[in-house]
Amino acid sequence: MSREQAAPYLAEALGTFALVFAGPGAIAVDAASGGAVSGVGIGLSFGLIVMAMIFALGHISGCHINPAITLAFAARRRIGPAAALGYIAAQLAGAALAGLAIVAIVGDYADAGASLPRLGGTDAALVSEVVLTFFLALVVFSVATDARAQGALAAIAIGGYVAMAATGWGPVANASMNPARSFGPAVASGAWHAHWVYWLGPIAGALLGALAFELIRPGSPPGPPPPGRS
Repeated sequence: MSREQAAPYLAEALGTFALVFAGPGAIAVDAASGGAVSGVGIGLSFGLIVMAMIFALGHISGCHINPAITLAFAARRRIGPAAALGYIAAQLAGAALAGLAIVAIVGDYADAGASLPRLGGTDAALVSEVVLTFFLALVVFSVATDARAQGALAAIAIGGYVAMAATGWGPVANASMNPARSFGPAVASGAWHAHWVYWLGPIAGALLGALAFELIRPGSPPGPPPPGRS
């Protein structure tokens, strides 16, 4: 594999490492420091790192950094099966390394930021993951795959949504929306309780969100009028 061929996979690994190190890392630092980061700070950490990685890596790999989003792109035939599997493997590897880095630096506080059901238990966690990831995928497909959207602002839209979800819904079940984000801290801390929720919920939500975008996507914009007509 040439450097050019490997670049997208390396970008996905690096982007997912950054996401886990910044987001779940902020949860662990908050716990270790007695609340110095705060819930709002954690939400901003998630949103800002997603925004930064899209700006930095979006032109290389599309910056999925999320197996659920990659599977949704594959389901809509916007990425091939082999490339999708490579993306997911890279994402999980980057996430696991980031989880281990969190534990190495600050210790196993808050299970290294692992995703665990909280308010409402497993049922609430599953429903919230489906709903939150549904709208995440809707935003991603709307701003990243339609040329009529403000493409340069895609990073801001996606990062802003992630920040909102992590801040407003984090207390329910950590607002993961991303199997890799949950996988990395679980590998590092051994916190696997109800881990299936953070695969089933995001994947179902992402697939439904991608389908919803295809259903509401407007047709091609009207072209110029024929010659001789105003």
